[in-house]
Amino acid sequence: MARLVAERSDAIAPLAEVFREYGYEGASLALISKATGLGKGSLYHFFPNGKEEMVQAVLADIHQWFESSIYSPLRDGDDADEAINLMLDETLAYFKSGQRVCLVGSLAVGNTRDRFSKAIRGYFGNWIEALKAALIRQGRDPALAQSLSEDAVLSIQGAIVLSRAMDDPIRFQRAIDQLRSKLAA
Repeated sequence: MARLVAERSDAIAPLAEVFREYGYEGASLALISKATGLGKGSLYHFFPNGKEEMVQAVLADIHQWFESSIYSPLRDGDDADEAINLMLDETLAYFKSGQRVCLVGSLAVGNTRDRFSKAIRGYFGNWIEALKAALIRQGRDPALAQSLSEDAVLSIQGAIVLSRAMDDPIRFQRAIDQLRSKLAA
C-alpha cells in the first residue's frame, strides 16, 4: 500500500530512513521520491531548498524526539536512576539494538559536517549535558559526571558502528548493559 503524504511532517520518517541508508550525497531525488511517494514537484513544494532543507527537517524531528524522550527526563526527572535507565531503554529501542544508523553521527563524520554543524553539536552536547545533570543528581562529582557522560555517548555511538559492521545486535545490547552498570548510583 502506498504511503499517504498529505503534509510535510508525513515525509519526515521516510526521509530519515533514506538519509540513514544512503547518506546525504547518496540520497537521490529518485530514492527520496520513491520512499515518500512524492513527485519532484511535491518534494520542492514541501522543501523549497531541496535536500538540505529535508535533512534540516529530519534533524529537527530527531532533536524533538531526543528532547522529549531522552534529554528532558535526564535533566528534569525526579529520580536520576530511573531517568538513566529510561535513556538506556529508549536508546536501545531507537537504534533498534544497534541495527539503525545514527543519522547525526553519520553526518558528523561525513563531508556535510560543517553544513549541519549546529544540529550535530547540539545533539551530542545536549545528550552529554543532560546525562551529566542526572549523574550530578545521583551525587557524582561534576567532573566525573562530565567524563562519564562523554564516555556513555561515545560508547553508544561506537556500539552502533560495531554492531552494524559486524551485523550483531548483541554487541549493542552488551554496551547498553555495561553502561547500565557503570551509570548506576
